Amino acid sequence: MASAVTPDGTPPVISVRDISKIYDLGSTRVHALRHVDLDIHRGELIAVMGPSGSGKSTLMNIIGCLDQASEGDYWLDGVNVSDMTEDELARVRNRKMGFVFQQFNLLPRTSALRQVQLPMIYSGGEDRESRAIEALKAVGLGDRLDHKPTELSGGQQQRVAVARALVNNPTLIMADEPTGALDTRSGQELLAIFQRLNAQGKTIVMVTHEYDVAMHCRRIVRFKDGRLVADESVEQPLDALEELAKLPHFADEEDELAPSIEEAIS
Repeated sequence: MASAVTPDGTPPVISVRDISKIYDLGSTRVHALRHVDLDIHRGELIAVMGPSGSGKSTLMNIIGCLDQASEGDYWLDGVNVSDMTEDELARVRNRKMGFVFQQFNLLPRTSALRQVQLPMIYSGGEDRESRAIEALKAVGLGDRLDHKPTELSGGQQQRVAVARALVNNPTLIMADEPTGALDTRSGQELLAIFQRLNAQGKTIVMVTHEYDVAMHCRRIVRFKDGRLVADESVEQPLDALEELAKLPHFADEEDELAPSIEEAIS
């Protein structure tokens, strides 16, 4: 079976066909995914929703080349990655994927600049320092290059993680509950950055339990019991900048906001 194509003849960034994932736990077989078909096109901002055990995290692991399906096919950028070896998948992850997780996964004694350089060290990228600086500037942290995680707020740490995800110019950004550990204002700032990156052409897939977070996306897919049960377009997504402007601003929040955040999200 071949992957789908867009009207202009180019393949979707992601195309999965009849994907199933089965875990054998002793005498028990657990069907985490059941016969899922899904296309995600270049430049989409899409939310993946569902209760615990719905299969959404399993799908994200397969799309992120962290796991492989038991059945079915997965094309990434027109290339079937279903039967790749672990080493081949690792190379795909490094070159094609940028990951943002709920927990920031930053090294505790390492500067923001060094954190963002790490993916390029693994991939052998050149101009590591200048590219890392540009990525940090893109998320409003150009004045926090030498700060360690303990010197950054939660929102700033997550923006370091976004810069790290961006630095290799990935085909796809995978965000797993990216606002889950953030306060409301920091969460809206992060969503504003994602919306700006999407407006610049980045493809972003975001797992979230929060409906109001999903409503910042242009498309929502829902999973239940391992099946894709709904695929909805969002006619009028929430604008994170507008939502941010509605929030009350308290004096004790002043030091939490990077002075350049407005440049990053405008």
